[in-house]
Amino acid sequence: MDYKLSVIFITYNHAKYVEKALMSVVSQKTDFPFEVVVGDDCSTDGTQEILKRIASEHPEVKLNLRSENTGGRPTLNVYETTKKCTGQYLAYLEGDDFWTDDRKLQKQVEFLENHPEYMGCTHSMKMVDENDDDITDPDVLSIGALYDWSGDFTYEDYCYSGKWPGHYASVVCRNIYKDEKYDYTILYRASDFTDDALINLFILMQGKIYRMDEVMSVWRYVRKAGAGNWNSIAMKRNIGKEDCYLSKTVMQWVEQYRPLGDYSRKRCMGDFGLALKEFLKRPNRENKQFLRDMYEYGITHVVLGDKRSSLFGYSVRYITDKVFGKN
Repeated sequence: MDYKLSVIFITYNHAKYVEKALMSVVSQKTDFPFEVVVGDDCSTDGTQEILKRIASEHPEVKLNLRSENTGGRPTLNVYETTKKCTGQYLAYLEGDDFWTDDRKLQKQVEFLENHPEYMGCTHSMKMVDENDDDITDPDVLSIGALYDWSGDFTYEDYCYSGKWPGHYASVVCRNIYKDEKYDYTILYRASDFTDDALINLFILMQGKIYRMDEVMSVWRYVRKAGAGNWNSIAMKRNIGKEDCYLSKTVMQWVEQYRPLGDYSRKRCMGDFGLALKEFLKRPNRENKQFLRDMYEYGITHVVLGDKRSSLFGYSVRYITDKVFGKN
């Protein structure tokens, strides 16, 4: 069968939530056929049994159940699942989130069919906790504000606005992976965990995204010690340092296809400043290497344009400029 759309459904140990998530997909009302390509990363909590039961009742659900875990690399699972998709359009959902409008896919595909100048379409979402209760904590809701947008979202907005065009579960886009315009393996090579930032980037490098104001999905935000979701795992990781390395790798990738702008120079200086601060606070071998890694390419190439310099000399100038307010 020729599917108009493929849903990339990623899950790992989501037994508590996966049925609600997957049923919110198979219950979609559309005038076109769609497939649900499930990528389960060797769940051990009963998730796979739930998936098998639902798939036996819904032939559009295509199961890819790993017998071995990717080794804590969910972005690899996303990439390999995406490559199995055949649809003209792609939609995304993780096994602990869910959709709330049974015409979500219909609305977004109709928009893209009627507006060929757009590469993708997103929409508003709301946040709930592990018990499906609406989140009211203003600090948590401020994290969701990252996705506050209305109307057109461009590559320049991605670079300069400090926002993203839509939460992962809200994205529907054209299947950009079919023509292999770019080397999309960067999706898993750049980071083990961060995929939505790269997916947005892939789309926006090829056209703009439109964000609808309708709430059609839910982001289940759980952050507690011992939980296995990303926001909980992140509590034990140095996210600031990881973001610096992610930024460097992505810039090197982007530069293969288009010139870097002023945003990239400012980002490289900021990442170097964070690394310098970490080194001055704890001058150990690890932080020395972190500082050197942020200097090489980011400072030497992006900021200085391959002019001769030294790590020590640039560090002194950076600190001096900070003291005297030049940066």
